[in-house]
Amino acid sequence: MQFNTYPLGQQTIGTQRELVSLHYGKKSRDLKIYLQASLHADEIPPMLVLHHLRSLLDQAEKEGLIEGEIVLVPYANAIGLSQHVMHDHLGRFDLNTGLNFNRSHPDFYELIAENIESQLTRDIEANKRAIRKAIADALEQRPQLSELDEQRAILLKLSHDADYVLDMHCDFEALMHLYTDTPYLEQAEHLSRYLGVETLLHAEGSGGSAFDEAQAGVWYRLQELFGTRYPIPLAGCGVTIEYRGEADVSHTYAKQDAQNLFAWLCAVGVIDQSTPSEPKAKFESTPLAGCDSIDAQTTGIIVFLKELGDWVEAGEAIAEIISPVDQSATLACATVSGKFFARTNQRFAAKGTHIGKIAGAKAFKEGVLLGA
Repeated sequence: MQFNTYPLGQQTIGTQRELVSLHYGKKSRDLKIYLQASLHADEIPPMLVLHHLRSLLDQAEKEGLIEGEIVLVPYANAIGLSQHVMHDHLGRFDLNTGLNFNRSHPDFYELIAENIESQLTRDIEANKRAIRKAIADALEQRPQLSELDEQRAILLKLSHDADYVLDMHCDFEALMHLYTDTPYLEQAEHLSRYLGVETLLHAEGSGGSAFDEAQAGVWYRLQELFGTRYPIPLAGCGVTIEYRGEADVSHTYAKQDAQNLFAWLCAVGVIDQSTPSEPKAKFESTPLAGCDSIDAQTTGIIVFLKELGDWVEAGEAIAEIISPVDQSATLACATVSGKFFARTNQRFAAKGTHIGKIAGAKAFKEGVLLGA
């Protein structure tokens, strides 16, 4: 295993941070898997999952079983890991700019679409290599004006040529769930069965420029642009995996999650080891545009009436908001029928607070589908 270190430039005098990456196997045209943990730095469960996965990969490499390349970034946000304010860890937004660490990534399609046609042929593998090189060249040319720019550039350069990009997060309180771009739904469903995912949401671009979408969107958009003139593969399957909730940090969960990831790595062929047959699905794939985000209509104490995993009918209450002043109770109700898969870990709501999420089967939203 190769261990690489990437110092970030000093944002201010007397400080310097770094990222690291672990490279298993060898570079190969056949298959590269990229996994990163905790791009939102206060989402800790995936870091523990990769901690346990490393021992499995160490053994596989010792036995010569790794066929392609596996890249692990054990923590993807050196900046966010340092953001502790009065004993609270604030790792979702960069305190210097206010930017969400998992939004506003560069659009690979916009970076290369205008000039890539002259490099394309009727050879699909040659086209894959040409597109990846064009992305790499474009990333090299992007200015890096801040520590955040540098951190993003490092992660994108490490991941842009991977066949699978697994961006590992968690929610506040949640079932294990996964997001992907709709053209990659078949690959994502295969992965989700191995991981034990309970909710899978998909969209053809959420509008937030999340890390996984930067990787995935360029390929199917180039397919749409060039049609049958040039064969373009779906070569960059990007997914966001939500490893339950922020408090779900345990060896019991993480060891099993690492075993599940390892089984999937065997199943896709990057590790030459037999694996059990694909598990049965625990989920029904649903459109991200059908996800009901339930907000508090008033302020008060949150008392949940439904548990995660419950099926909720449209109009049914998932929680009540109780006023400690006049003792009134206001119901927070679903507007769609579906699985109650995520909720806030707070128990007091300001008006407008996001209370929970329901995975509905029918798309009804338009525009940007991701919140902050």
